[in-house]
Amino acid sequence: MDLLAFALVVIGVSASGVLAPGPLFAANVSYGLRRGTRAGLKMAVGHAAVELPLLVLLGAGAFTLVGLSPHFGSAVSILGAAALFAFAGLQVRAALRGGGARAGSGKGPLIAGAALTALNPFFMVWWLTVGLKLVADAVLAWALAGALIVFALHVWMDFAWMGAVAFLASRGSRVLSPRNYKVVMVCLSGVLVYFGVAFLLGPDLGAWDPWAGF
Repeated sequence: MDLLAFALVVIGVSASGVLAPGPLFAANVSYGLRRGTRAGLKMAVGHAAVELPLLVLLGAGAFTLVGLSPHFGSAVSILGAAALFAFAGLQVRAALRGGGARAGSGKGPLIAGAALTALNPFFMVWWLTVGLKLVADAVLAWALAGALIVFALHVWMDFAWMGAVAFLASRGSRVLSPRNYKVVMVCLSGVLVYFGVAFLLGPDLGAWDPWAGF
């Protein structure tokens, strides 16, 4: 598997989780308004502290299941595609409705980042469906190190996004206006549909090429 092509896929797909509206995003804006960019970066640290062990566990599980079942890849591809289509629809609806929970936690941003990640059903469902497909492809190509590769390709987006949101919130910038955010989320949903179709067109683990035929 080509690492550069895989990196582009991970970045494109990961955006669905990183940019998703929800409690973590709302808390990030809230802390950013009061504490600036550092608050966003601290929230990203708390988020990563929960995400890393989860990816290691997924990698170990995927590595085992790939060897046990020849149909594991197809099942993961179909599950991942279905999840991407569902997430795309939910994101469009949430963005158009101005979705996103309000943050009222008095905890520090690092603790809030970890807590809101661990207790977020969307986060768990995303990694057990869409994320599992990425991890499974990676461990097939690079063994257990594949899980760490996925984490490295994904986690920088969390830091960049949360830091940027906190910075913009602290400056009162209009760049991240509700209208602009809706446009970003609708465009992102189109990207998710594309990758969902790519998952279905290449259901065999290891044979999947998201760029082929497009």
